[in-house]
Parts: sequence; C-alpha cells; structure tokens
Amino acid sequence: NRIRELLPHRYPFLLVDKIISLTDTEIVGIKSVTVNEPFFQGHFPEEPVMPAVLQIEAMAQTGGIFLLGSIPNPEDHLVYFMQINNAKFRKPVVPGDQLFMEVELVQKKSKIIIIKGKSYVNEVLVAEAEFMAGIVDKPKSNHPTLEK
Repeated sequence: NRIRELLPHRYPFLLVDKIISLTDTEIVGIKSVTVNEPFFQGHFPEEPVMPAVLQIEAMAQTGGIFLLGSIPNPEDHLVYFMQINNAKFRKPVVPGDQLFMEVELVQKKSKIIIIKGKSYVNEVLVAEAEFMAGIVDKPKSNHPTLEK
C-alpha cells in the first residue's frame, strides 16, 4: 500500500511489487515477472522477454519510491526522470524471474538528484543505468470533479 501512496503508477504500469530494504542512501525493490504481464503478448509471444525499457522503468520507479520517501509531504510531489546514462542490459529477463533492483544515491543538489540502479536475477547482474531526476510539486487540478 505504501508503494501506491508514493507512486502515481497503477496496473499495468506499476513495476515494483515490494521494497525489501531502505536506508538513507539505498533502496532495494522487487519485481516478480510473471507470464501474465501484458507486454509479453507482443514481446515476444514465442520467446517472452521483458522489454529493456521496462527494466529501466522498474529501476526508475524504485528510485522514485526512495526519493519521495525521503521528503516531507511526498503526496504533494512527483519525481520526473530527466536523463538516463550508461544503460546496459547484460541478460534477458523472462517469465518466472524475480528482478531485484538496487538503487543508490549518487548526488543530491536541492531538487535535482543523481541515482544509480542495478538489477539482478539470481544474484546475476542483468541491467544497470544512471538516472538524473527532479522532484517537482504535483500540479493542482482545476477540474471540479477531481478536487478533494
């Protein structure tokens, strides 16, 4: 429930199932990859592989949980990723894999943050990337039915 409180993402785009470790400098999240994931219908039906861009997104969401969980009033903010560097994909992620995403803080300057993520399956590095992100205020809705 706390993941859903912090992140705006919902099924089928919420790609973090659980947080197993959280410190002031690091977070570890899990994504259990099942054959029922909607992206496997087209990527690729005969040889299902989790798209690399979704592996990056899962790491970014884990980083978003880390960043929002470290500020006051996280419900009033969003994390926007501004840059992805040095992304590397070392091994395919397939149905049945459990993706362990380790994200660590590299640098924090006001509302601009650099983090580094690594993803593992069975303790084998499968993907890694560096991210630059900004924490921004959530836009206020002008739509009367969306106001609280």
